[in-house]
Order: sequence, then structure tokens, then C-alpha cells
Amino acid sequence: MNLSDTEKNRIIELIKAGSPLPKEYIYKLFADEEDVFLFWNGRKEEVTNVALPFHSIEHIDEPRKETNQLPELFDFRGRQLKGWTNKLIWGDNKLILSSLANGPMREEIEKEGGLKLIYIDPPFAVGADFGFEIEIGGEKAEKKQSIIEEIAYRDTWGKGISSYLTMMYERLKLMHNLLADDGSIYVHCDWRVSPHLKLLLDDIFVEYKSTEIIWVCGLMGSGNFYPKAHETIFCYKGRNATFNPPQRLGLSARITKALQKDEIGWYYTRGAETSGGTNFLKSYISKNPKLTKDEAIEFANKNRNQPAWSVWIGKEEIAKVFNDYPVGTYAFTQTESVGYPTQKPEALLERIIKASSNEGDLVADFFCGSGTTAAVAEKLGRKWITTDLGRFSIHTARKRLIGVQRELQKNGKDFRAFEILNLGKYERQFFMDDLSNGQRKAKEELYVELILEAYKAKRISGHSMLHGYKAGRWVHVGPLDVPVTQSRLMDIFEECRKNLYTQVDVLGFEFEMGLTPQFIQELKEKGVSITLKYIPKDVFDKRAVEKGQVKFFDVAYLNAKVHQKGRTIQIELTDFVTHYTQDDIEELQQSMRAGSKVVIEDGQIIKVEKDKNGIITKTVLTKDWHDWIDYWAIDFNYEDKKEIIKIKNESGEIEEHWTGNYLFENEWQSFRTKKNPTLEFTSIAYEYEKPGKYKIMVKVVDILGIDTSKIIEVYIK
Repeated sequence: MNLSDTEKNRIIELIKAGSPLPKEYIYKLFADEEDVFLFWNGRKEEVTNVALPFHSIEHIDEPRKETNQLPELFDFRGRQLKGWTNKLIWGDNKLILSSLANGPMREEIEKEGGLKLIYIDPPFAVGADFGFEIEIGGEKAEKKQSIIEEIAYRDTWGKGISSYLTMMYERLKLMHNLLADDGSIYVHCDWRVSPHLKLLLDDIFVEYKSTEIIWVCGLMGSGNFYPKAHETIFCYKGRNATFNPPQRLGLSARITKALQKDEIGWYYTRGAETSGGTNFLKSYISKNPKLTKDEAIEFANKNRNQPAWSVWIGKEEIAKVFNDYPVGTYAFTQTESVGYPTQKPEALLERIIKASSNEGDLVADFFCGSGTTAAVAEKLGRKWITTDLGRFSIHTARKRLIGVQRELQKNGKDFRAFEILNLGKYERQFFMDDLSNGQRKAKEELYVELILEAYKAKRISGHSMLHGYKAGRWVHVGPLDVPVTQSRLMDIFEECRKNLYTQVDVLGFEFEMGLTPQFIQELKEKGVSITLKYIPKDVFDKRAVEKGQVKFFDVAYLNAKVHQKGRTIQIELTDFVTHYTQDDIEELQQSMRAGSKVVIEDGQIIKVEKDKNGIITKTVLTKDWHDWIDYWAIDFNYEDKKEIIKIKNESGEIEEHWTGNYLFENEWQSFRTKKNPTLEFTSIAYEYEKPGKYKIMVKVVDILGIDTSKIIEVYIK
């Protein structure tokens, strides 16, 4: 340790006083370890090491069933491939990566040959967030990021580049653990973080061969300095990893033109001499001495490709100058755009996936965005895993991937099923275990107090079903691990009626599918008004609770009508009720200047306009409930498949458990896209093969990306 006694004493004094150490002391403390030590405020070597089970939200086996399907003997459309099911996972990628690396799904990944390619496009703009725009009535409303997304943003950028590096370092180390030894990773970034990420990647993927790809994505800038023209993609290739060199137009194109004009004397007397880039033609001529000039031209035309360099051109007209194929820019065609702000062109991902994987390989993207990696992987016959924290990202990707399935099936190409997963209640259990240090009694009490604090309710005692009180209403905190059921509501109702309480808010993470507006109305008519409210995941962040930022929102309801004829069923969506609130109109009206703003309050999207004289007008853009629906899907035989999760026990063995839930098998769906904003509100006529009692689940996703479901029972004779 290269420290003098004076410096050692000074360090001890600073530590005792709780003062930060000067950087020069930190460097000297670690001087003997390495010649160069990568250090920043917040760096830690340990990574998250949990294996939480994955919960299935939705399983999409087929693009959708139709009534006009041809008999199987004559059905030449694409078919669903068996075996591996692709994964679209919603949640914090740190917990997802840890659970993939350490849990039972690791075995599934290894059975598929391991994870051969990772492409990530992590956030690299300090101003970026998880908000998105909704188009309605010719106006645009901003859906603000949720608190959990805002927390992720603050954790990423709260302390500037140091907190960004801490976030990325742990996730990259988990990816390194998960990536196959013969795999490759591509990390996409721009000038703001590329120098820092390069150091992290070199530190973690030290044994990998590396290069950097320059993607010329288009000129952007004000003109008062060199305009931004490219982004960087760092590539790290494992030993024996797949590499299929991307191709560009070779110099043989020029040779072809010269041959046609007879400018090179029948190719330097039939290939006796040659120059760089044309050796393949010389070799071919020497092996075929009777080759005519026309045959040489034909051969040159068929063999124009040469290995691509590490500068990839986006625009077609520029790419041609460099004899390359274009890989797209941010201004890609409208036919490809899904309206997601950070969407990348498919041609770019196609080049990466083709270069570093083969058909049937497993590829992953842990910053999913709009789902471009998964969409291209599916089209190229690769298996995939993709994840994102944003609810809207997952919903955008779901629609896009169903669209890819439909396209492949229609064109006679095979496709794979995919499932939407999250960590659900297991993630909540993890948060509470962390907060309570694993003590069960402390966890239960802490949980109730945490929810009440976030809801701004006062804790009460002396009741069996009621936990708090707020503004004239009693409060029940639903369980952490299971849905709020109808029987629980009846217990709450009985306690309220016994004590002559008339109003109660019931807070829950999940609610039983059988809870209907009619049931709630019946309880109200009997004297107790019950309001159901969702608990957001945001409650697990202490900072959000302390700042009063956590918003609880009322449970939405949908109604659907069954049209039955014999064994045939059609489902018609007839109503949707939401009370989602994002903005406070009164507050906005006082603070806004002349102009307009679109807000979301109590289940309506409203345009608020203020003129120069301070006169305010309000226009409701959501004319009826149809405007709220973005996507809906049906499982005609819910409870047909149990949801089985795999858990590693203490001895490392994998056990299977039924969660008590069933898989939602997405058999029919209708949704809006940028290209086709129309929506069907009546399903196909579905025919049941056998008589009996069936449960149908109808799932709606609204324009904010929030799910609402309903179960309907039907009897087939």
C-alpha cells in the first residue's frame, strides 16, 4: 500500500468523521491490485442472486382462429412449431436476468443450446423516460410514466453517469453469466455514454474478441457544430461463437461493367493478372480455361457480395456509393413504424441476427422497447427472449409479434408460440422480504403499514377486516400473495354492516375474476358502498411513498354479451368502464398559460384550452367507451390448462407447483395498429366439439396498456 503514515492517519480521521475520502486516497488504497482500476461512486461487485418463479399472463399459440379455415388436408399456411415457447417478460430486468440465470428456466435455455446472441439498446439519453403519446380525436395525450418507471429513471440518472454505470454494470454481469460461452453480445449506444460503456464491457467481457460498429443513422444537429451522424454498437464475440460475415456489394460489380465495355482486354488476358477484391474471379477463370466473356460476366454478377466492414450505412443512396446494402435510419418507412419513440429499423437487427446466430438459435434483448429484436428473430427462424419494465412497451411488442405470427402463417412460413410472463406476486414477496429481513410477522405488519402510508390512510385497530381510515371511508388492505375474492368482500361487508359503516375502500394487487359491477351494486343497495382500487407496484419504493407520489386507481370493468346457437358461441364486447385519473384539471387550469393541454381524469380524456383572456373551455375527446379499447382477446376454454410454475428447492432440485390459476390461451384477438386503427367488437363464431360447462375469459387492454378481464360461463348441450 503506497501510503505514508500521515496519509494513513488522515484516512482514519476522515472515516471516523464520516467524511468522504479524496479520490487520490482511494486510488492509492487500490494501487497494488491493478495497473488500472475502473472505479466510480457506487460501484459494487456483488450482483442480485435470486431465482423468482415466472407467472404466466398470456399464452399465444395461434395468431387467431377464424371461421373460414380450410380443411387440414388442404391447409398450406404456416404451422406452429413445437418445443420452445418464446418469452415476452414484463418487469425489472435485473430480477428477470437473475431469475433466468439462477432459476429453472436456465435448464430450458441450456436445452436449446444456450443463449447465443444478446442485443441490447439500453437508455442512453438523460432526458429519456417511459412516457408515450396516445392519439385520440385528432389530438395527442401524454401517458406519463408510472412511479415504478419514474423510480427506474431516477435510479438510472439520479446521480448522473455514476448511477447509470451502476445500473448497467450489474445487468451486464448478469448477461455475461447467462450468455453461452460461444455467444456474442451487441450493445447499442451513442456519444453520451459510449466511452463509459466501452470500459464496462471491456472489464466484464475481458475474454471476448471485440470490435465496434458505426451505424450511420442520419444527420442531426443545429449547424453550429459537426452534426451527429452515427451511433455505436459494441460487439463482443465469444470463443467459437457463430459469425456469418454480413455481405456488401463487392468490387466485382466494377469488373462486370469493365467486361461489358471490353475495357480490360478480356480481363487482363483471361485473368493472368488481378487486383484486390477480384481474386475470386481470377481463381474461377483459371479453373475454367474455356470460359467465355459472357460467362465471366454472368459469374461476376452472381458473386458480387464481399464481407461487410464495421461501418454500416443507413440510407440507400449513400450505401450504394460504398457498395453496401443499407441498414436503415431512424426515418424508416411508415409501414414498419409502430409509433414507439426509440424504435430501430428491422434491417439493422436483421444484419446483427444473421451475422451472430443461425436458424434455431436462441437470441435475447433485455431492453425490449417496441420488440424489434424479437420480431426480426421470429421472421428469421430464431427463438427469442425479450423483456422490458414498461407496460406500454410490452403491450406494443405483443401486438407487433402477433402481427408477425399472422404474416408468417399467411405466407406459409412456420412460427412459434410466445408467452407473456412476469414475476407477479413473487416480485412483491421479494420486496417485502427485503424490507422485513425475512421475518414473517414483521412482514405482515410492515406490509399493511406500507400500503396505508402510501394511501395516506390512518392505521386503526380492533377490527378483523378493516385496517385503516381515510376521509370518512374505511380501508381494507388486500393480501400480498392472492387476489381479493368475493368471499373476502362478503366478510368486509358483514363487519361494516355490524358496525354501521357505509363506505369502504378495498385495496388489492389482484381481484378475483368473478367480481362484477352488479355484485358491488348489490352490496351498495344493502347499505355498504365498496370501491375496489388497485395497489400499484410503486408502493415498494420508500421515496415515492414519502413524496406522496403513489396513485391508486379504481378497478375497470368490462361487459360482454354471449350469442349462442347450438354449440357455436360468439362474444360481443358491449361496455368498458374505467375511472383512471392521471391529472388534476383544477390544478392545471390555475397553473396553465394560454394554450391547450390534453389530460386524463376519471376515465375521460379531455382537451383543456385557455385563451388570452383566461377563459377556459373543455372538450371531451373520449366520446364513448369504444375509444378506450386498444386490444381485446378471448380464451374460449379458460381453466383448460393449469398454470404450473417451476421452483428450485433448497437442495437444488426443481419442483412443479400449481399456482391455483390457469393459463390464458389467446385464441382470438382484435387490436388497433398505426396502419389499421379499426377494431372488431364481435368475435368469430367458435364451435365447441363436446357438450359441457365452459368458462370463457375475455381480456381487454385499454389505450393506456392496462389489462382488465372477465370470466363468462356458458353451457353447451
